[in-house]
Amino acid sequence: MPNERPSALLLLGPTGSGKTPLGQFLKRRGLAGRRCVHFDFGENLRQVVARNEPDAIISAEDIAFLRRVLQTGVLLEDDQFPLAARILRSFLVRHAPKDEPWIVLNGLPRHAGQALAVAEILDVQRVVCLRCSADTVSARIRADAGGDRRGRIDDDLEIVRRKLNIFMERTQPLLDFYRRGGVRVTMVDVAAATTADAMWEILENDMRAPCAF
Repeated sequence: MPNERPSALLLLGPTGSGKTPLGQFLKRRGLAGRRCVHFDFGENLRQVVARNEPDAIISAEDIAFLRRVLQTGVLLEDDQFPLAARILRSFLVRHAPKDEPWIVLNGLPRHAGQALAVAEILDVQRVVCLRCSADTVSARIRADAGGDRRGRIDDDLEIVRRKLNIFMERTQPLLDFYRRGGVRVTMVDVAAATTADAMWEILENDMRAPCAF
C-alpha cells in the first residue's frame, strides 16, 4: 500500500540558530526543484496565544497552557502531544499539500516521544541540524541575525539558557533516533553571521550528493 503520509524535512537546532529564517527561505525557493511548506510550530503557538480566541480546535485552557509553555521554554510531553497534533493537522488541512511538497518541520518534534507521534502524521525523510555553540546563539539573537526575533516573548536570557539546556538533553538525541531509522541527517555549521541563503546552498548541494549516512 503506498505511503499516504506527506514527506517531511525536519529542521533541528538550538534556539537562535536560524531554523525559522531557513524554513522561510525554503518556502520561497523550494529544495532540489521541489516546493516546500514551512510549519513553524513556535510561530503557530505565538499566533494562537496572541489571538487569544478559543475555537473548535483550541480551547481557552489550551491557550493558557501554551502561554505558560512560551513563558517558560518547556517542551510538550507525550501526554500533551494531542494539542500539538491538532495544530499540525490544522496546518496541513489549510495548506493542502496536493502537489506533494516537502513539509518543513520547525520546532516539532523535539524529543523521541514526539517523533513517534509525528510519524503517524508525516513521513520524516530528511533531517537538517543547524550546529552552533551557545556563544554563537547569543550573538545571533543579540544581532537578530535571522531577522526573526522582533516581538518574541520568549527571548529572555534565562529562557534562552533553559532552551539551550533542553536542546542538548532532549532534542539533540533525535539525531541518533532518526539515524537508527535510516533517515539521512545533514549537519550545517552556523556562525554568528551565517545567512539562510548560505544554509540553503549547503542543503541544495547535499540533496544532489550520493546518500551517505
